Amino acid sequence: MVRLREDGDSLVVRTEFEQRQELLAADPGTYYITDHYLNYPWVLVRLSRVHPDALRDLLAGASRLAAAGKRPSARRPKKRTPAPRR
Repeated sequence: MVRLREDGDSLVVRTEFEQRQELLAADPGTYYITDHYLNYPWVLVRLSRVHPDALRDLLAGASRLAAAGKRPSARRPKKRTPAPRR
């Protein structure tokens, strides 16, 4: 859902692509991505610049996404009961 980057000032936060685009457009000094995250629904947040209320909202959203199981790999296929042998 989140992780602290090695630089100690950036947090990687799970989001949705649409929200990420809005954040990047609204405040590119605070929100950014690297090439690594282009195809993934994550946004990088500069902790030294983000407003505490905005960070709280981002973390709450990331928590909701994690709880809702929005990751395709988090969905496990149902186990099939083998047909009885004849």
